[in-house]
Amino acid sequence: MIVTLIVAAEISWWIVLGLALSTRYLLRWRRTSTVLLLGLPAVDLALYALTVLNLRGGAEASWTHALAASYAGFSVGYGPSLVRWADRRFQHRFAGGPKPLPSPKYGPERTRHEWQIAGRTVVSAAITLGLITLLVPLSAGSAHYGTFLQWYLKLGIAAVVNVVVAGCYSLWPKEAPAGVLVENGRVVKPEKAPAESSR
Repeated sequence: MIVTLIVAAEISWWIVLGLALSTRYLLRWRRTSTVLLLGLPAVDLALYALTVLNLRGGAEASWTHALAASYAGFSVGYGPSLVRWADRRFQHRFAGGPKPLPSPKYGPERTRHEWQIAGRTVVSAAITLGLITLLVPLSAGSAHYGTFLQWYLKLGIAAVVNVVVAGCYSLWPKEAPAGVLVENGRVVKPEKAPAESSR
């Protein structure tokens, strides 16, 4: 049941986001779009609430309940960046917006990008661990801390690995290969010279 709820929440999240962007750029209903975007956290809260109700109803605590909490935590940490990612592409495709830039690959810009990812991962892990921990007192005795021990370890390792990776980029910034033109950390393709007109 919980897996089904997670899949339904994932689909609902993207449907709500698609509706929000459609109303903003196709129908020009910015207020309606804002209301729909505010509904995205409601999807995560509904999934978590249903998870708690499932445990309180007598379901045996398992990894699926922790996965539901992880989904909510991921949405808090990565949700805003996902919305911005989708917004830029939707605006470019349907509203004549600028082409989205790729992620920076070199220099200090790449280092900042890696720290942003690390920050989102740490926030996601912290929120997830908090939500998983809350499942124990909220479950009316159906869940125990030992049930979710592996999640504490996995999320802790994921956060540490991301921080270490970002730290490595700070100590050893990735430099562009010789002869490659870079601007703001991104490879700039040289403009093709116009072909000589044939006589």
